[in-house]
Amino acid sequence: MDTDETPSRSKKPDSKSDLALNAKDNGKENTQKDYSSKFIPDEIIDVLLDEVSSVRVVDTQTYIAETQARVWKALKRGLQFETTMERSNNFLRKHVNSKLKLVVLYADLVGSTKMISTLPVDRLATIIQIFTQEMSFSINNFGGYVLKYVGDAVIAYFPADVNYYMACDTAVNCTSSMLTVLLQGINPVLNQYDYPELHVKIGIDAGEHSVIQYGRDEKSHVDILGYSISIASKITALAQPDQVIISEAVYKGMHPSLRKKFSELQLDPQTWNYVDENTGKIYRLYALNG
Repeated sequence: MDTDETPSRSKKPDSKSDLALNAKDNGKENTQKDYSSKFIPDEIIDVLLDEVSSVRVVDTQTYIAETQARVWKALKRGLQFETTMERSNNFLRKHVNSKLKLVVLYADLVGSTKMISTLPVDRLATIIQIFTQEMSFSINNFGGYVLKYVGDAVIAYFPADVNYYMACDTAVNCTSSMLTVLLQGINPVLNQYDYPELHVKIGIDAGEHSVIQYGRDEKSHVDILGYSISIASKITALAQPDQVIISEAVYKGMHPSLRKKFSELQLDPQTWNYVDENTGKIYRLYALNG
């Protein structure tokens, strides 16, 4: 998404856009006093109390404000989880017992182990639910599919059989939206309620995957198997908080203008020795600058 229009499925978000409603500037003493009127526009809250579509085309500030309103609503009234994997399941069922080229995105919440040991279960659950919902909205907005939730991680994919290059670009652009939503949408509201700030590590790889159905009926679990899912997870483990790391396969598939935003990581062969199944050479990884 840019600073004028935000997108839904094809717009790239401006990760450096100004925060629409900077909760920190208003002081924590006002947190419990008419929070909605001070931090969330009334017209947005009125809509959110009914339903907000996650795929409307809006400007960046409105998108961030809507995120803040959903988080505020979750903290005040309890989260009504508004995203499911039904869309992904329907897509995969059409391709059972076949192979698909996919760009796989793995987003892992940072510091969840400490949260588990220090936060009450209800507060921990709220944080996990907010994180997974808002990351899922960003993924869906860019045409991706949420495959599954694994603990505190979201695994998603972008079909790449039709246009591999566009899938790589879209997945990378999606990460900008995810970081913007997290840092500018979610955290300012969490700060006001003395919740810990959230941070994410993101890894992306691409490759061929097999679609498998476990069972025969329509409700049987459907999943994908592929080397890239494992590699995306391992890539994510190397990332710093709020850092995006991609594989060479994704790097080469991106538009040159996007490649300029990444730098190759210098990796110790003793700790990183995974081989690209297509080239037979050690995976080269690239990190988003700054």
